[in-house]
Parts: sequence; C-alpha cells; structure tokens
Amino acid sequence: MTDGARTATRTGHPLREVATHCPYCALQCGMVLREEDGRVSVLPRQFPTNRGGLCQKGWTSAELLAHPDRLTTPLLRDPASGELRPASWDDALAYIAAGIRDVQRRHGRDAVAVFGGGGLTNEKAYALGRFARVTLRTRHIDYNGRFCMSSAAAAGMRAFGVDRGLPFPLSDLGQADTLLLVGANPAETMPPLVRWLTEQRQRGGKLIVVDPRVTATARQADLHLQPLPGTDLAVANALLHIALTEGYADGDYIATRTTGFTDVRRTVAGWWPARAEALSGVPVADLEETARALGTAERAIVLTARGAEQHAKGVDTVTGFVNLALALGLPGRPGSGYGCLTGQGNGQGGREHGQKADQLPGYRKIDDPEARAHVARVWGVPADELPGPGVPAYQLLDSLGTPAGPRALLVFGSNPVVSAPRAARIEGRLRDLDLLVVADFLLSETAALADVVLPTAQWAEEDGTMTNLEGRVLRRRALRPPPNGVRTDLAILADLATRLAAPGTTADPSAVFAELRRASAGGIADYAGISWARIDAADGVFWPCPREDGPDAPRLFADGFATPDGRARFHPVEHRPAAEEVCAEYPLYFTTGRVLAQYQSGTQTRRVAALRQAAPTAFVELHPDLADRLGIADGEPVRVSSRRGEFQAPARLSPTIRPDTVFAPFHWGGTARANSVTNDAVDPISGMPEFKICAVRVAKAGPPGVDR
Repeated sequence: MTDGARTATRTGHPLREVATHCPYCALQCGMVLREEDGRVSVLPRQFPTNRGGLCQKGWTSAELLAHPDRLTTPLLRDPASGELRPASWDDALAYIAAGIRDVQRRHGRDAVAVFGGGGLTNEKAYALGRFARVTLRTRHIDYNGRFCMSSAAAAGMRAFGVDRGLPFPLSDLGQADTLLLVGANPAETMPPLVRWLTEQRQRGGKLIVVDPRVTATARQADLHLQPLPGTDLAVANALLHIALTEGYADGDYIATRTTGFTDVRRTVAGWWPARAEALSGVPVADLEETARALGTAERAIVLTARGAEQHAKGVDTVTGFVNLALALGLPGRPGSGYGCLTGQGNGQGGREHGQKADQLPGYRKIDDPEARAHVARVWGVPADELPGPGVPAYQLLDSLGTPAGPRALLVFGSNPVVSAPRAARIEGRLRDLDLLVVADFLLSETAALADVVLPTAQWAEEDGTMTNLEGRVLRRRALRPPPNGVRTDLAILADLATRLAAPGTTADPSAVFAELRRASAGGIADYAGISWARIDAADGVFWPCPREDGPDAPRLFADGFATPDGRARFHPVEHRPAAEEVCAEYPLYFTTGRVLAQYQSGTQTRRVAALRQAAPTAFVELHPDLADRLGIADGEPVRVSSRRGEFQAPARLSPTIRPDTVFAPFHWGGTARANSVTNDAVDPISGMPEFKICAVRVAKAGPPGVDR
C-alpha cells in the first residue's frame, strides 16, 4: 500500500484498508484499519515504534467510530429551557459568528480566546493558531499541552536550543547499558514501548526508575528510587554531586561542548547524598548505585516524564537531570542522551506550529520581529497586525469571564472541566462566559456546558499528519468520510473565517500542510522538506528537514546544539519546597497519574466497554497502615479534600505506596474528579501547574461536605 490505502473485494463483500496510526498517545503506534460491510476493525502493522504491538486502547480504538453517543448534529442551547437542542450548521455557525462579533465589539479583540489540544493533527494545530491570530486577531490562545510537556520543552530549549521529546529514535532505548526513567510509567501510559525496556534488560542493561509509587514500570526495574513527591530535583543534584566526586564526569565534553558548568558545580557541591536522603527518603546507597551505573556505562540514557515535570518547579527539575546528562557527556553521544516521553498523541507537533501562547509556526517566538515578519508574509498580513504573546493555559482559563479576561472561548480537542487543576474553579469560569463553543465528537463535560457544540470528524475520518515523541512526522489517513452532519475542524474554521469576513485557511488538509511547510521554513521545527509523498515513501520523516532533497534528522546534537555558539547550556538549579506543604489540617501528600485502560480526561475511553470493564471507576490508593489509622477498609468510599475542593472514590489499599502519600487517577469527572483538589500553582517559566503534589486529608465518605 504505497499510498497507505487500498480497496478490494473478498467473497463478494467490499473491503477497504488503510495504514494509519493509533489515536491515543505520542507513541503513535502503526496500525491498519479495515472496513468490511460497514464494520471497522483494527489489525496489527509493522512500524518502527511498536513493531506490530498495540495496547488495549489501540485494539479497541475503532469502537468509537459508530458509538451511540457520537455527536452527528450541531447543538444550540435553548435560552428558554437551558437545554442543548439540535440545530442546523447554518444556524449554529451564524450564532457563533454573531456572538464573536458582539463580544469583540463590546470588549475588544482579546475578549475572544481559543483553547486547543495536543491530540489535533499538525494541520489543525496550525490552522487553529492562524485562525486566532489572523481571523480573530486575539492574543489569547493556548492548549492542553501546557499541562503535559511544557516544563520539559522549556528545559530543552534553554539547554539545547531545541525542544524535541526524543532527539534519537526510540530503538536506542533497547541498546542502552543504563536507562534512567524519572517520573515515567510507560507500562501503563504507552505499553508497546515496554518492548524496548525488555530488550534493554535482556541485553544485560540496567533499568532504574525514579517514582514515588511502585508502578508497573518500577516493578520491572533493577533499581527503584522511591522519593517523596516533589523532591526529584534534590535527587538530580545529589546524583550529579556523586558523579563529580567519583570522577564520572566527562571533562573534555564539558570543556568543548557546553557552557555554564562552573556555576552548576558550585551549586551541587552542597547536595551531598546524605542531605538528599534526608529530604527525599532515597537511601545514599541507591543514589551512589545510580550514579555509578550511569557514569560507567558506555551507552546511557536519561528520560523524564510527567512525574518530574508537573510541578511548580518542573523546569528546574528537568534541568537538574539535563545537567546530569550533560556532565556525563550523554547528549549527542551514539546510543546515549537525554529525552522526554511526550504524552499526548500530537503533543510534539501540537506545540510546534502555533497553539502555544508565545509561539508561531516552526517553534518561532511570537515576540521575535524576524519570526513575525516571516510568518506574516506567508499569511499575507502586515506583521504589525499580528497580536503579541498571550498567557499560559491555566492563567487563560482562570481569567475567563472576569472583567479583565476573555468573554468568549472556542475549544477544540480539549476537556478542561476534567483536566485542569482546581477544576471546580475552572468549571465556574466557563459558566461565566458570554459564549462557549466546543467542537468535539462526544459530549464531554466541557461540551455539556457549551452554548454551541459542533460535531467533528474522528481520527479515522480525516487526513493529516502527526508528530510522535521521536520528532517523526507521520501520516494519519482517512478510512472513510465522516458521517452525514459531521464536519472536520478545518472545515469549521474555514467556514467561520468566511462568516467573519476575515482571512482563514482552507478545509483541505494537504493545502494546509503545504502552507505549514512554508511558515515553518527556517524555524527550529523546520518542516519545509517534509511532504506527504515523502512520508508515504518511508516510515515517517524526522524534523528538522529543511529541504525535500536533503536528509532528515533522526538523531540530533552529534555535531552541535541549536544555540548561537553550538554549545549546550548548563543552568544551576536549587531544590525548593512544593508550593503547598502538609500540615495538621491536611497531613498527606496527594499525587495523580494514569491507569492502563483509560486515557486523559476519559471522554473516549470511558465509553469503550472493554476499557470500562478493565478500569470501571476511579480509586484512591493508600497504604494499609494509613488506612488502618483512618479506619478505612479496602473498597470503602473515601473523600479526599484539599484547600481547593474534594472528590470521592473507593479506597484501594497497596503496601507499595508511601504511607504519607495517596494517589488517584485523573480520568474521571463528576464527584470522582481528582483535579478538584490539585494545586493551581504554576511554574514561573513554563506555566505548568503543580498536578503532582498538594496537601490533602482523607476520610470515610459521609454526606457531601462532611467527613466522618
């Protein structure tokens, strides 16, 4: 299938197949979709990232295409009854256009905001950013990837001058002699990746996991460091302290390929292992074993993920592990390096082409005059008419409906009612808007609040590209058109631009990608040399790729870094406490994460029968000793409360969690919404909220608002 699709007949029945990719995580596993007699099934496909393997979410992904909850007509809120009622596309889009004009007339252009998602194709992410800045001329756009990869992205940019989750192919993991995973649980978040961990250990490599919980990944490790939540940076500085003390640092690499090492050496001199043990709970012997395993390995890789990043000091924490990797001479060394496990399906591409508040396509800074001039030429508008930087996602959401904030919001591919920190507060902000528009294919918790809901195409019904965690640009191919009454996001944006009498993009994804290539040309994330035809002829194309007749870049940093002088930057970083410490009223640490059978806010996976059976409800994981002290039995409903809110779920007792910490997955809404309690303190550089630690109390669930 050179074009990725074929149509045939078998025993007289029409059959169509298309080679595409899973709609869920950033691993973007290759798969084949087959439609026969209207029924769609998923088949395995050999692809470099997953080599034919899929997780349960991937195998069941086609079930949502014909789900009874599927939205197939626009919905408008009836002013008399307050209910959402079916409407025509013309009425729905006319209502939106009139509402946008009215809000901007009364409150200014920035009174309309746009909120996107890390699951949108590159074409849709690009079109959304263009729509905000050219059609609406608002500075207010951001996306839910701010809650995912922003801290690692900022740390990568300031150290290497480029942000690409993995600057090497995924297969390098299987060849590493030592692999350090910090705050990563791929056994549950992206299971097909585990085959590389298995290969690594079968070769005799050492797997070390840093995580406050004994996760499915930690159970496979040769060594598990179990720090107190929020103390990963102390661990990173202690590991570097040991590496320097024991002579593991690569002096030639530091001298010739980096700058800023002296200040970092001075900072980590104070992080002797016993100090880190007292703070984090990680034994000195384990810290020394980890530093030795990294420092003596021929090929070593350090990976961070959400556990290290979703903190109000997430950028500094990631930087601490980048400093460690640089001191050991790993980035750019064959088979070694530092990387980050991107979470959402297009978390990488989604942040490269214009959804972030401060960026233009190609990962250009929006306040850079040269960047503005280049993109404005592609868009055919004066550079001085482009708005300036907006604000990060949580700040944007928290300003909605306030006197100084936006009065209207358009949401594409996101469900902040469940996914945002301090979620009850954000839900209230959404209710305060003059106009809320949500484009989705299911009625999410956010869509249920909207004034207008627009039914959109699903992943198997549209063409486009995605960029996976390796920086590999892939082709998403349509198996069939969307159902009658359903439109693509690109078609919606194009129609709205026409109704607003303002420049917009076309509904044709191939034409949008062609424009994206021009807009990204010369930028950090340069896609100019990547065409759909080139992707179709290979297993994807790695950016940067500036020329169609030139090579792509599966591995970065061999010859230098994307900084003015070609050197990587060390940055001294000091541990600081969590934004909220435990106290007598809230004596326990709370942290969140994922489970194998659910994904993100659960809008999709909670509707798939097999996944719902595997993980039917939320839960609160706590240590048996803590449960005994609180008089809580396994399976008993409990209430978790913080200064911001509360949620309820059954208790799940586990001797592997720290006795001072409780955990809950964040995939459920309603009374089981874990993000009702999470802290909305944010990292000052990345805008990342502190999802991974806050102070709570736990009690048996009594009547609402009452613990017993």
